[in-house]
Formats: sequence, structure tokens, C-alpha cells
Amino acid sequence: MYTGIVQAVRPLLDVATYPGHNQFTIDLTPELLDELKIGASVSVEGTCLSVTEIDGTQVRFDAMTATLERTNLRFFKAGQGVNIERSAKMNAEVGGHLMAGHIATTAEIVELSIKKTGAFIRFRMPPEWGKYVFPRGFIGVNGCSLTVADVEDNVVTINLIPETLRQTTFAHYKAGDLLNIEVDHQTMVLVDVVERTIKGTLAREKLLP
Repeated sequence: MYTGIVQAVRPLLDVATYPGHNQFTIDLTPELLDELKIGASVSVEGTCLSVTEIDGTQVRFDAMTATLERTNLRFFKAGQGVNIERSAKMNAEVGGHLMAGHIATTAEIVELSIKKTGAFIRFRMPPEWGKYVFPRGFIGVNGCSLTVADVEDNVVTINLIPETLRQTTFAHYKAGDLLNIEVDHQTMVLVDVVERTIKGTLAREKLLP
């Protein structure tokens, strides 16, 4: 589990492509390496990946084809920075909201505005996932826990404070790029339960076509 508070942006040193998976080599700081072991889970741009090799400060992760197809990791290039968060520890402060690192979908950036007066990002959710996003609700974007400002026709608006821009990779994205999205699990369960209940009631009353 993760808290959605990005600990660092670290350089992606290498992307190796193999049949069925890609391997990413990321340089981590001593703080991020503390007690890190093979098999440990690390959030990389919001995606939960397992450590496969540790060589000094260089840590390698494998991403299977299914993960690549569901996330923006398939577009990773050596030299870019990536959001990193180690798994949360028991009794640790949850500064954002609990996240699993299981990406539901990707969303295309419609607009990214960064000005002295403020910054915001707008992205379009696939309709089947947009139903789980509500104003003032939580959403995970590239591993960052954010509060939704507005939703209209599946386009989500999020305001970005200067600290979020400084501590994450958002400033390096542009319109047309894809973001990794993790919807709030509790919200998803509630929406699905209500949806099934309503459909069941309508079916019993023979009100469905």
C-alpha cells in the first residue's frame, strides 16, 4: 500500500525490452534504498512494481506486457524522471489517501496550465471509469494523491499547488500525454453496489427494457 505522497523524482537510467516484459533501471537515493530488498514493492509513476535487482544505487524493475498495456510505462524513455514512493510502513502517517498501485486506466491530458497565479491539469477519463470520479473526491494520478476540483463530461480538473509541481513529474507532461489513474477503491465499491442494486430493483419491477 502507498500514501500517494511522492517521495522523490528519480532518473530512469535504462529501458530494456524483452519478450513479454520491459526492465527499468532507476537510480535511487540512500533514503529510498534504506532496507530495500529484492521482491519489495515500489510505486513507479503510480504503478506497483517489484524490485528484481539491486546494484549499488541502481534498482531494476520488471513490467509485464499486461502492465505496460494498461499504463503509461510503455512510453518510458531513458533519461526521464519518474515519481517514486516506497511502500507505506505500519503506523506511518497517511498524508494523502491509501493507494494500492493498481492502475485502473490511463487518461489523456486535455490541458495543463502552469502560471504564477496557479496551475491546473485537465484530463479525459474513459467513460467506464469516469463514473467513479466526483468533485472533492480522491484520485491517484501518476502515484500522487490528489483532490478532484471538477468533473464535466468525463473531463477531470485538478488544481496543482507549487509543492506538488516541485515534488512530482507533472510539469514535464503536456497535452496529449497519458496519465496513470488509480480510482479510489471505496468510491468504486459504493458506485458498483448502488448500480447493481438499482438494476436489480428495476429488473424485479420489470422496468428494464
